[in-house]
Amino acid sequence: MTVNMTKGQAISLEKQGGGTLTAVRMGLGWQAAPRRGLFGSRTREIDLDASAVLFADKQPVDVVFFRHLVSDDGSVRHTGDNLVGGAGQGGDDESILVDLQRVPVHIDQIVFTVNSFTGQTFQEVQNAFCRIVDETNGQELARYTLDGGGQYTAQIMAKVHRAGAGWQMTAIGNPSNGRTFQDLMPAILPHL
Repeated sequence: MTVNMTKGQAISLEKQGGGTLTAVRMGLGWQAAPRRGLFGSRTREIDLDASAVLFADKQPVDVVFFRHLVSDDGSVRHTGDNLVGGAGQGGDDESILVDLQRVPVHIDQIVFTVNSFTGQTFQEVQNAFCRIVDETNGQELARYTLDGGGQYTAQIMAKVHRAGAGWQMTAIGNPSNGRTFQDLMPAILPHL
């Protein structure tokens, strides 16, 4: 059963029926919003980019994004860049796989962001979401839907962080501006 998360909500990442998750997929999806024009509505391709920034004691130590698809330790892997979106409420446009058992013990948080590389604002995006899926069985565990657009070009979507012996996911949903994850670092730090 999927938990529809609200901004700031945290959930424990456990298998249904108990036990800890071993591998999760953070999926991101979006669609270009139709724009009204002189000859009706039309859409323009939107290039959003998913990134995962790995932190150890509030310090960034690695990142996974379209130019660095696998973390240095191999525990986090980006499945590839989608330049146009289109999945919206359906499947994922970009995915980042996290092997929770392989994440080194010093990594305590992984923050997921989405940026408009081409600089288009989220006013031009609809049906944007991030979701976490149990990668062992494909079951969606949690979904955070980005409601409404705005004059920003990025979103700090969520984080997965250690909680005792397991992991938790927190929906952040903080709008920001920037074309890449580097531009977002000052906005990410308050959420650690």
